Amino acid sequence: MCGIAMIRLLKPLDYYQEKYGTWQYGLQKMYLLMEKQHNRGQEGAGLATVKLDMPPGEEYIWRERMEGKNAIQDIFAKINKDMAQSALSDFTNPMDCKADNPFAGELYLGHLRYSTTGKSGLSYIHPFLRRHNWKARTMLLAGNFNLTNVDEIFDHLTSQGQHPREKADTFLMLESLGNKLDREVQHEYDLIKQRYTNDVVITKKIEDQLDIASFIRKSERHWDGGYVICGMLGHGDSFVFRDPKGIRTAFYYADDEVVVTASERPVIQTAMNVKEEDIHELKPGQAMIIKKNGKIQFETIREADANITPCSFERIYFSRGSDLDIYKERKKLGESLSAPILKAIDNDMENTVFSFIPNTAEVAFFGMKDGIKTSTGKPIRAEKVLIKDIKLRTFISNNNERNDLATHVYDITYGSIRRGKVDNLVAIDDSIVRGTTLKQSILTILNRLEPKKIVIVSSSPQVRFPDYYGIDMARMNEFCAFRAAIELLKESGRQSIIDDVYRKAKEQEHLPKEQVVNYVTEIYKPFTQDEVSKKIAEMLTPADVDCPVELVYQTLEGLHLACPNHSGDWYFSGNYPTPGGNRLVNQAYINYYEGRDQN
Repeated sequence: MCGIAMIRLLKPLDYYQEKYGTWQYGLQKMYLLMEKQHNRGQEGAGLATVKLDMPPGEEYIWRERMEGKNAIQDIFAKINKDMAQSALSDFTNPMDCKADNPFAGELYLGHLRYSTTGKSGLSYIHPFLRRHNWKARTMLLAGNFNLTNVDEIFDHLTSQGQHPREKADTFLMLESLGNKLDREVQHEYDLIKQRYTNDVVITKKIEDQLDIASFIRKSERHWDGGYVICGMLGHGDSFVFRDPKGIRTAFYYADDEVVVTASERPVIQTAMNVKEEDIHELKPGQAMIIKKNGKIQFETIREADANITPCSFERIYFSRGSDLDIYKERKKLGESLSAPILKAIDNDMENTVFSFIPNTAEVAFFGMKDGIKTSTGKPIRAEKVLIKDIKLRTFISNNNERNDLATHVYDITYGSIRRGKVDNLVAIDDSIVRGTTLKQSILTILNRLEPKKIVIVSSSPQVRFPDYYGIDMARMNEFCAFRAAIELLKESGRQSIIDDVYRKAKEQEHLPKEQVVNYVTEIYKPFTQDEVSKKIAEMLTPADVDCPVELVYQTLEGLHLACPNHSGDWYFSGNYPTPGGNRLVNQAYINYYEGRDQN
């Protein structure tokens, strides 16, 4: 769920100096694109630039990467500090600035990191750089992705005699693309050499006619997963391509001055001050290629799958709610929950206060409010009961800090409900995945208000399975729904199902991923959603909470009704969109059963 941003300026830097009063136009837009996607990653950020037509002997690629939730500000502060310390006296001369300042260039690639591997450190922060003496073989890469078949890719590379220094998908992807790029350049060289003898001329010809789609296609065909990849080559070509299932998102805007790519549509709208209809979504399996001369090409890398499955969690949680369609979808998610909520409070509207768990559930709260009013004909008693004190999302924080943060994230508005167990309290959240924050913080502090009953509502369904395509959810025991189902099996004397699923998973361990079946779904089959919800509530309610607690979850039907164009629901249903997902979920269950806490 990382954030990506890429800018290609189509005019010389002096054009922007004359029109906008600064050659830093592209740099300033990149800052906005990255800052507006801060919600997509708090572990670190990176920025790279490519300068066109730099003379030999002068650097043409610069990169800055930093760790931490303030990485964006730190990167741009360093860039500004370096410029302030420059020996230049005239910062309005674009050509002098381009020669003297590292980040005065025509191409920019930015990245916000949200890890899916549990690995951290500067070496894992994008953009990644693969250098070569020939500019056409030098490549910068950044993406929003997770591959499910890294072992296969690793074996493929090593079978060719390569020696990848890491097994992480980021490094394998870079080496895979880099290898095919080298071969494509060599192929072009062999052809052009037959007609020209001057190597400088040959190099220029290669850069002009390099087939970007060809080398991407030859590498990408080995991948299984969800991805949007942005790349820049040292001579000035750039590209972005999307997986054929459409799992990850990418949007772009182009005019005669600039081409912009980002993970989310409203980010481009805000940064470029354009209308939503001016922005387009890259199609599944498609690549947008911007040649050094500014020409834009669209190529099919792999035919889009007949059943594309864009990620629904992108709509529920990760993307900014300011997008027109996402805003409507989140309202619809809240609206569709009105019936089970009314059932949970026995239709006692007079003695119920409704609220939301800040900040991402606020839009769903508006939909819930409208839905209940439509159902009952009565307005609800709405209060801002919970206050978020720390501007850090524990769900996408690293494991080491998540539990500690969960205890201190929220506080309550005292007096927002009547004390003495008079009022029910309904609070809607966008998702309940691990249940850590509920158990360690929210339920305890809500109990201080002395409600008659607490009803926690999730606008998304129960997260029952690991994601593997973008969210750091890989261990079965992390999911409160899974823990609840296991407890129900034990309590009902059906432990044999736990053993049977393990046996079936083990039997598939060495099968090709295309033959693997997700048998972990059998853990949930004996129980209704309400039964699992009831057990989750029981497990998450702290001992010091002295009122009944009930959980209301969204249904799969409600999800698809609200988000009809984003059918990817594998973390809820277990219906993985690629074979690699089935293989990994079985391995995760084996790890759980054998007591191995692994990613």
